[in-house]
Amino acid sequence: MGISIWQLLIILAIVLVLFGAKRLRNVGGDLGGAIKGFRQAMKEEDDTGKSGGKLEDQGGGNVIEGEVTSKKQDKA
Repeated sequence: MGISIWQLLIILAIVLVLFGAKRLRNVGGDLGGAIKGFRQAMKEEDDTGKSGGKLEDQGGGNVIEGEVTSKKQDKA
């Protein structure tokens, strides 16, 4: 008692009429990009979890004995 192929084709035709092919293409591309970004973030999270939380240089600073120093000198 599932959905047959004909019912899926009718639903697809209705969606195409309502939204248009160009808009659906944009939505599909956005959805694909979001899924790709999510997978990449999950992979990076797994990599940092396995490495033990290694400090990395982000934003142009230098890593010295576990501390991140900035290239800009802050004046107090």
